[in-house]
Amino acid sequence: MSIIPVILCGGSGTRLWPLSRKSLPKQFVPLIQNKSLLEHTLLRLQTFKDEGGSQGAVMCVASEEHRFFVQSAMQNVDSKGLILLEPVAKNTAPAMALAALKANPDDLLLFCPADHHIADLTAFHAMVVQGVDAAHSEHIVTFGVTPSFPSSAYGYIEVEASSNGNGNAPQKVARFIEKPTAQRAAELILGGHVLWNAGIFLAKASTLLNALKVHAPDILSVCAEAMKDAPVDGEFIRPNAKVFNTCRSQSIDYAVMEKDASVVVVPFHGHWSDVGSWNAVAALTEPDGAGNRIVGKGFTQSATNTYIHAGDRPVVALGVDNLIIVDTADAILVANSDHAEQVKDIVSKLSENGIEQATQHRRVARPWGWYDSVDQGTRFQVKRIGVKPGASLSLQKHHHRAEHWIVVKGTGRITCGEKVFLLTENQSTYIPIGEVHRLENPGTLELEIIEVQSGSYLGEDDIVRLEDNYGRSAKD
Repeated sequence: MSIIPVILCGGSGTRLWPLSRKSLPKQFVPLIQNKSLLEHTLLRLQTFKDEGGSQGAVMCVASEEHRFFVQSAMQNVDSKGLILLEPVAKNTAPAMALAALKANPDDLLLFCPADHHIADLTAFHAMVVQGVDAAHSEHIVTFGVTPSFPSSAYGYIEVEASSNGNGNAPQKVARFIEKPTAQRAAELILGGHVLWNAGIFLAKASTLLNALKVHAPDILSVCAEAMKDAPVDGEFIRPNAKVFNTCRSQSIDYAVMEKDASVVVVPFHGHWSDVGSWNAVAALTEPDGAGNRIVGKGFTQSATNTYIHAGDRPVVALGVDNLIIVDTADAILVANSDHAEQVKDIVSKLSENGIEQATQHRRVARPWGWYDSVDQGTRFQVKRIGVKPGASLSLQKHHHRAEHWIVVKGTGRITCGEKVFLLTENQSTYIPIGEVHRLENPGTLELEIIEVQSGSYLGEDDIVRLEDNYGRSAKD
């Protein structure tokens, strides 16, 4: 059995604002046990490492913007594989087409979203194995979760009442049902024969490509053209951006699953969550005796049924009930849990009003580490900068600003013009406007500095990169 996991890393995760934002979607945020949902997905799929085509190698399909998040997650859990970079998000049908075109025709591809939580690895593995024979027999296998309540947040799969076999075997699909109203969801569950649509699929690469050829030939044609001679940069594969941008955007459900007669479904009876709202996140934390669920420096008194996600500062809930409180460095969400599904609407409103925090975090991840904009004003900005061991910023210069660097942790190697020297804790240096410079971490521990910028313009696009280890342009 040769199974190659394909992880779909798209999605903006606006329902989990302010922790999840466009610049750092939920699949990359450390949400559970200090690991991201993508890292948990990679670990879950390592159960197939003895059955994969390349020693358990995976394929990830992600946006160009998030490529270093995916790379970092794979390194963190010692996962090997390829990263297919979409120049622009086009939904799941094109993403899956790119992966199928890259694979060998007979490879079994297991498509999984990056942002689901499935705690029972044994049950998950057993579920996938149940679909292997059907997938080898030219079926597209989807997986449906036994509903535990009438949710209007999920799509449903209706199983044909005449389907035979045991409760875990592949069954014929009667139809796919889009997210229903709460009343309709209750009716579906009472009627039986329905499962939540988990968005997980198993199929031979050739089976999926043949289905796309029949039901969405334009998508397949554009993706095939985009993958012709796609350049490979380490683990990154870049389809032709000009070609791929012409592809229409469509989900695999609409493009193939609702139309193809070969689709069968395998039921999953374990706990599954798409972590699609703050209520879903809260459910992953054990409640106390008053029904409160707390992550971080949260404190309650005379409070009930309240979820607190706190960061570095204390968050106190006093005399409240049924609230969701999420605190970040630059934005706070306070919501009644009954309105959790409406968070995405308020994010849209913030974006319309030009509020930067709708999409951007104060702390920004970079391939070499991170920076946090601590303070800013007219003609100055203060940042904390962390550099990973062995990593370095680009060799660069600025036209409009000078910089002062103070090392507060670790050791930095500084290039400033013709000079190269080391700085340790409590030492500092000055980078004049226009001077070529670079910051490196030659040590084995994280390097942290305080950077004070001063000048007439302090935007991130005032960077002239002369040399870079990560193939970035100035906007990266």
